[in-house]
Amino acid sequence: MFHVILFRPEIPPNTGNSIRLCANTGSTLHLIRPLGFNFEDKHLQRAGMDYAEIAAIHVHDGLDDCLATLPDSRLFAVETSGTRIYSEAAFQQGDAFLFGAESKGLPPEVLARVPSERQLVIPMKPGNRSVNLSNSVAVVVYEAWRQNSFGG
Repeated sequence: MFHVILFRPEIPPNTGNSIRLCANTGSTLHLIRPLGFNFEDKHLQRAGMDYAEIAAIHVHDGLDDCLATLPDSRLFAVETSGTRIYSEAAFQQGDAFLFGAESKGLPPEVLARVPSERQLVIPMKPGNRSVNLSNSVAVVVYEAWRQNSFGG
């Protein structure tokens, strides 16, 4: 279906929630090291519940390693500095959505690898910093899935 890429995630419950979301939408979760936790973390396990057993999860040493496994996927970045509202993009099965670390977002050199028309933003009230990582994943994945008639 879709690929969710968390670039250096830091907070275990956000990754746990993303595991659960990916399991329920048929999406694949890709985690880019370093991770701010280990898989034995009780908060990760609580948020992900038993969904880690049925979710497709891959851990990569770097973004290049991850992208090498997704040669046919279009890469979208979701960032507060995005140039296009996420719901304006036309998604297709196999698309990959890249999200940055909770405290730092995506580094400029990573964001620069994504064409500006694929740098997406989730609207929010002016002056606010960002939407929670796992909520952002849910918003984008469900919009992409809706656009594909919840198929796959």
